[in-house]
Amino acid sequence: MARNVVISGGGTGIGLAAARLFAADGDRVLLLGRRAEVLERADVPGALTYAADLSRPRGVRGVERFVAAELGTVDVLIHSAGGSGHREPKVDSDEPLDVVLHNWTLNFGLNTLTAALLTEALKDRLADPGGRVLFIGSIAAFRGSGSGAYAASKAALHPYAHDLARQLGPRGITVNVVAPGYVEDTQFFGDGMDEERRERLVAETSTGRAGASGDVAATLHWLASHGAGHITSQIIQVNGGAERGH
Repeated sequence: MARNVVISGGGTGIGLAAARLFAADGDRVLLLGRRAEVLERADVPGALTYAADLSRPRGVRGVERFVAAELGTVDVLIHSAGGSGHREPKVDSDEPLDVVLHNWTLNFGLNTLTAALLTEALKDRLADPGGRVLFIGSIAAFRGSGSGAYAASKAALHPYAHDLARQLGPRGITVNVVAPGYVEDTQFFGDGMDEERRERLVAETSTGRAGASGDVAATLHWLASHGAGHITSQIIQVNGGAERGH
């Protein structure tokens, strides 16, 4: 039977790759993101789209109403929205602590609150039994990100996922985190990736290659399957061995 799949950050990168896999199964997919034009350009057969700022309750409530009207039940909820904030405006201040406050608030808004608010709004609509909640974490949660803010915002998803797994387990719903390493075909790094950095990240892997959105999407697709029904409260790393080799 076709399932209802809701994917935040579904217009690009990992979220888009996952959306295409589920759509190929005949599932009904809802793509969420802040930029309506990006969602509308996404090549996902039959997909619904809804643009909203998921770090704000007002935006999430709009999604909740749309889901109630168009889908009813959510079988799979994937949180792919997020980023390091390189596209966001910089803080205009000479006070270093203002910069710290801005960066940490921004990263927790992008990566933690988008996931927590959307989950809390939709968790009563998750299919029971059989519902799936899947968060996109990061290798940075295990070893830092250079600034601390991004890594901490992703690491915060770990205890939240464990708590949700215990809470939703009696309903037959699983909750897991998929933590990618360096994934090449995304907009995550913006202009911040040069060849030297890329070579260093690839060299950290055991597989000798950069990750692809499809690698992560395939893991999400499997965790959402019936066969993964007894896997919950786990952090699944998809990084070619880079976290162990660091």
